[in-house]
Amino acid sequence: MNPNVLPRTRAARKPFEVRRAEIVRKAASFFAQFGFDATTRDLASWLGTTQPLMYRYFPSKNALVEEIYQSIFVGAWKREWDGMLTDRARPLRERLVEFYDQYTNVIMQPEWMRLYLFAGLRGVEITGLYIARVEERIIRPVMLEMAAEHGTVVTPENEARLLELAWSLQGGIFYYGVRKYVYGTAVHQEKRQVIEAAVEIYTSAWPKA
Repeated sequence: MNPNVLPRTRAARKPFEVRRAEIVRKAASFFAQFGFDATTRDLASWLGTTQPLMYRYFPSKNALVEEIYQSIFVGAWKREWDGMLTDRARPLRERLVEFYDQYTNVIMQPEWMRLYLFAGLRGVEITGLYIARVEERIIRPVMLEMAAEHGTVVTPENEARLLELAWSLQGGIFYYGVRKYVYGTAVHQEKRQVIEAAVEIYTSAWPKA
């Protein structure tokens, strides 16, 4: 052997779970850019790997999309947000503004929002699952906290209206992010100001007892 030539070393293979998580992150970026109509063959080519190799980590496209949902959507939820919404030692408006300020720091990212909207347009399960989660973890708690603050009894007759009222708060804030991060259009105020105004409108619109 020529002593001046160093032997080639094979790059260390990444552990299975590390490589799997890496594929999830890169696949999320891919689908956010190209949409969910793209195939796993397209994805494998974009990643610089092969489709059969990808199937070692995910047996199907649906399995990969489910993992993206768990990682990007479910995994982004912070446990302390549950307590923040229901901490009655603090004024409700203050809780709502702080929650939405923190929550939107997570979801108002171009990749997150494009994934969410692409999934909805193509009937991918991500959007339906996430909407159900939002209603359970945000909309219903917000409604119940508002009802408690105003002494409103939630009944089968008024529940639908009160839930939709809470959705209007969520939707108004969310669409600010769509305009800014998906459509790339100008916005007229900073996010915190928009949240404060939306909370003010929501709390003022609550039905009087």
